[in-house]
Amino acid sequence: MGLSKWEEDLLKNADAVIDKSPMEDLYAGVFFNKNRKKYWIDKATFGNCFMVFARDFSVAWGSDKRYWDWPSIKETSEVFIDVAELIMVCWLSVGSKFDTANLTAGMNYEVVFVMMLKEDSYGWSDPVTFRLDLPNGNKQQHEESLLKKPRSQWFEIQVGEFMVEPKNDGIIKFMLGETDSGGWKRGLVVKGVVIRPKK
Repeated sequence: MGLSKWEEDLLKNADAVIDKSPMEDLYAGVFFNKNRKKYWIDKATFGNCFMVFARDFSVAWGSDKRYWDWPSIKETSEVFIDVAELIMVCWLSVGSKFDTANLTAGMNYEVVFVMMLKEDSYGWSDPVTFRLDLPNGNKQQHEESLLKKPRSQWFEIQVGEFMVEPKNDGIIKFMLGETDSGGWKRGLVVKGVVIRPKK
């Protein structure tokens, strides 16, 4: 299977020098935009997959060290990424966007947050709202409790899903938030969002 012009351009703009065969790299994953995004091809579906890391997110008060920290963690043996670690807020709003033009046409995709709760986390008795805004104007939204999620290990929560088709060409927006309770919360670590074909 040959590379498309788009894939060739992406490999040229990757953060690291590509030294394996191009297809091996695309299956393993290529980091770009200063390790703020990762692209790979799903071997089962041959669909384009992306991860948008937390550094590419809009985070309410994210630049204030009283509320958020941005530690680097090892994503692969050679690549470190920044994660968003919640120190303390009473107004939680975290989100980003993505262009569906980069996805594989005709496939059903899911948008999934990857997160962790630290051992000393608290303030999660109220559910968190997850929302996906699609280019056609449709919105998918649901609430989910984090209270019983495992501590100190990554878990996934699906935000929504959509079909890549002409009416959905454009920018999707995804977010998580909890703004109603006014209660203080801490200990959430956001790694990013995966956009992948739904199996």
